[in-house]
Amino acid sequence: MTKTALGSHPFLLGFEQLERLVEQTAKAGNDGYPPYNIEQSGERHFRITLAVAGFAETDLSITVEDRQLVIRGRQSDATAERVFLYRGIAARQFQRSFVLADGVEVTGATTENGLLHVDLEQVRPETVVQTIRINRRDGKGGPHGS
Repeated sequence: MTKTALGSHPFLLGFEQLERLVEQTAKAGNDGYPPYNIEQSGERHFRITLAVAGFAETDLSITVEDRQLVIRGRQSDATAERVFLYRGIAARQFQRSFVLADGVEVTGATTENGLLHVDLEQVRPETVVQTIRINRRDGKGGPHGS
């Protein structure tokens, strides 16, 4: 049995990167930390919420890189002068990635009670109708009239 790649179907022109996006999504941060929710807050509005207790706003960064929303957290090392008798709260860094579809934009981010909220909106693409002019070639291989 031959496995056909998703982007290799003859009617799907220019979708070669779709398979790459699926692979990226499968590889992106499956360790479960930090836990997160994704909710739909309107017809075209979404919210990703991450549990980031212990992280200050300056410890967090949010970027969009090649249609990927990347959220990173790195706590500053202010524990050098502290002596822990027991340390059950991990101060570890994280990176969580989400692949965004075309037309999905990040509209804002807020922190509240140890949660980071990232708001997204799916903008409606404008319908574009393009008429393609058909050129007639003369017998010399070039466009007619050149």
